[in-house]
Amino acid sequence: MMDINAIMKMLPHRYPFLLIDRILEFEANKRIVGIKNVTINEPFFQGHFPGHPIMPGVLLLEAMAQTGGVLALKSVPENEVQNKVLYFMSIDKAKFRKPVLPGDQVRFELEQVKQRSTIRGFKAAALVDGAVVAEAELMAMIVDK
Repeated sequence: MMDINAIMKMLPHRYPFLLIDRILEFEANKRIVGIKNVTINEPFFQGHFPGHPIMPGVLLLEAMAQTGGVLALKSVPENEVQNKVLYFMSIDKAKFRKPVLPGDQVRFELEQVKQRSTIRGFKAAALVDGAVVAEAELMAMIVDK
């Protein structure tokens, strides 16, 4: 549905902080599914943890937020989206169930559960091989650049 080039046109993030590789499914103002292919070449694995590499939970939350950013911004009319950016507002009920390791493909499934003016609320889950590895409720605001 969206490759990395289309994602980079929408989000301001760049390597090493762009944490989603592809969007698989999208339904405006409703839901989105994105993926991240986790490789041993990720810069955070050098220090988290040497000899036992685990993707930091905070980066899983950031990847969920970036996926939500694509959902929110792709739901904005195309002629307006170039002037918009999404700011992360809150994280609630974050839970980490299993570690994410090099070689995993993380699937981010987000459902938009709130829309009021420029504010969006999401219920988010990160899955590896169909098992939930992390989940959270996220809020963000669409603002002018």
